[in-house]
Amino acid sequence: MHVSHTLKNAVAQNRLAHAYLFVGPRGVGKTSTARILAKSLNCVKGPTITPCGVCDNCREIAGGNSLDVIEIDGASNNSVEDVRQLRENVRYAPAKGRYKIYLIDEVHMLSAAAFNALLKTLEEPPEHVKFIFATTEPQKVLPTIISRCQRFDLHRIPANLIAEHLQVIAKKEKITLEPAAAHSIARGAEGGLRDAESMLDQLVAFCGEKIAESDVLNVFGFTSEQTVSDLTQRILRGETPEAINLLHEQCEAGKDMMRLMADLIAYVRDLLVFKAKPDALNQDVDPQFQRSLAAHAEQISTDRLLELIDQFAAAEARMKWAPNKKLHFEVAIIRAIQSLGQATLDEVIEKLGELRDGGRARPPGAPSVQPVAGIVDAGRREKADASKAGINDPGYSRVRVEEKSAEVDPERIWQDVLAKIPAQKGFVRNSASAAHVLGIEGRNFKLGFAAGDKAMMDILSTPANRKFIETLLHEITAKDWTLKQSVGEELAPRNAVVPEHSIGHDFKNEPLIQEAIELFNARVRP
Repeated sequence: MHVSHTLKNAVAQNRLAHAYLFVGPRGVGKTSTARILAKSLNCVKGPTITPCGVCDNCREIAGGNSLDVIEIDGASNNSVEDVRQLRENVRYAPAKGRYKIYLIDEVHMLSAAAFNALLKTLEEPPEHVKFIFATTEPQKVLPTIISRCQRFDLHRIPANLIAEHLQVIAKKEKITLEPAAAHSIARGAEGGLRDAESMLDQLVAFCGEKIAESDVLNVFGFTSEQTVSDLTQRILRGETPEAINLLHEQCEAGKDMMRLMADLIAYVRDLLVFKAKPDALNQDVDPQFQRSLAAHAEQISTDRLLELIDQFAAAEARMKWAPNKKLHFEVAIIRAIQSLGQATLDEVIEKLGELRDGGRARPPGAPSVQPVAGIVDAGRREKADASKAGINDPGYSRVRVEEKSAEVDPERIWQDVLAKIPAQKGFVRNSASAAHVLGIEGRNFKLGFAAGDKAMMDILSTPANRKFIETLLHEITAKDWTLKQSVGEELAPRNAVVPEHSIGHDFKNEPLIQEAIELFNARVRP
């Protein structure tokens, strides 16, 4: 839109540049735009923004045999001698039209010497000469050439517009083209109208006058949008067997695994864009599948979608060079489903924050002493056992603990432990001093902390400090004591896997993240 609007104004106001550079991917209309501009300049009614298309000049330009519009292939005419010949010819006036127009396609293929030979002519061309360049790789064009041109970037054409244009062509050719088939062709063309038209020609030769979506899928090995949507749904629901079965069905049907992976990544990308801006896909996604995107977007967060895209992109890179592409696809699906079931670092940090703030709100009258993270609070378990046994005595749990630990004095043991902590472990000593001995049950030595001593509880609960305390207990009592984690396991599973890309290399050394990794004995997954 911006290209046509600018060129129309330039022609209408007679503010024409001496050189234009059209940039864009293949099949988006660079050469066609150049020819339309040439018609606008050399039409007998021109310069005009509405060339007639019926005069001799317009018909000759459309047929490619105009003496005044010279089309040059940059790939086969890229030498200095070719450019020197061009420089000699620009001096001659046009034969019939108003301007002599040189249209050089794939201009990036010119050699550096040819570019340099063109510089002077391009900077100060005769009044009757216009240059129009087209390229798919502007980075290969010399900056000195680009600076002497007006550059226009042509973007990929939305899939819905391509589908509408295919329907226009089919109507003129009296071909029945199903809407789903047109959209499948447009999606497979990836924004290139020329590719879409070539695919339509191939389908006409294969199918005749009626083209269905199944024909498009069979001829080009595409996968239907519904199949990709179903595969995504099974991944989001964690249905591993069903997802693998669907993959096997597509593989046995002869579908290209690389193309299916690309379609899956594109669908997850559409989900991500839909969550950020739902109306951004109106031109590219069929309204029927926009409803599917809306339903799937509610089942997954943005962070999870970013993680899925990274995983599938890595799998796609491996599949390019792997002889067994289905194997890597299966691994990618299983890994994706597993990652969706794991706790993310954000969730762990959120739980840590809740724990630092005292955890969930305690009911009125609850004691202010809470068990240390990683140390079993057996009191609640005793009361539950008593309730199951029909015992309602509130002192039952306390009596049971006293019976089990009658032969040892846990308070005296703890004082001996405090005495054996060396002075250089000041933080451990202070944290242990703030603890309250709750008793002993079997091999479990139970401690509790007041709500205000939560920081002390966290220090004593780290794996290194817990192991140090267990060693001292063993030295004093000649018994292997264990400090089991209970609160910590509610926050995150032991040996939790923390995806590396979820925190980034710049944040792994943050104190809170290091504390989370140490507290839960986690590892950073590559």
